[in-house]
Amino acid sequence: MAAPVTVYGPAISPAVARVAACLLEKDVPFQIEPVDMSKGEHKSPYFLKLQPFGQVPAFKDHLTTVFESRAICRYICDQYADCGNQALFGKKEDGAVGRAAIEQWMEAEGQSFNPPSLAIIFQLAFAPMMGRATDMAVVEQNEAKLAKVLDVYDQRLGESQFFAGDDFSLADLVHLPNADFLVNRTSKAGLITERKNLARWWDDVSTRPAWKKVTEMQSTPRPS
Repeated sequence: MAAPVTVYGPAISPAVARVAACLLEKDVPFQIEPVDMSKGEHKSPYFLKLQPFGQVPAFKDHLTTVFESRAICRYICDQYADCGNQALFGKKEDGAVGRAAIEQWMEAEGQSFNPPSLAIIFQLAFAPMMGRATDMAVVEQNEAKLAKVLDVYDQRLGESQFFAGDDFSLADLVHLPNADFLVNRTSKAGLITERKNLARWWDDVSTRPAWKKVTEMQSTPRPS
């Protein structure tokens, strides 16, 4: 029987990995439907019905389709609330206050962390894969922006074990894909590993079983 949940996109994509990590934390069975972006499959009429902007990932279950990785993660936590890690999007007893603590750091990731970190990752990891030259000026400019964000993060993680408090949550999970690329696939690991509290946090979150499965999935060659 096919998995009831499908994630469309290449596993190497940070945004696809974000959704896969959420599904694994929630113990929701899923399958990944590869999308060959080098062949323009993300711009095909079929895919544009799932994701009108032609970006990955897209998500489909028995009820609906959703696009944008963070929106997908929120949906997974709400729709599959009784599965897996039930505190991923906040404990019921913590109510709106607990949810807001998670939401604000998710917003920080999307607005402040993702843009400069993704720019660095593209230049140092994806551009070489695509046969493009690395623009070091872009790397340096975004490294300076990211350093300011990570200084704030390091301070926060000196106050609590995880971004939203003492429990791992979506606030942490959404950071995993880009952080993993920085640490393991670029020369900029020190941005995280040389900041004491961030380094401790990274050691905690990167060894979670769900994230280990994601990295294994990314390293498994696609069948030809």
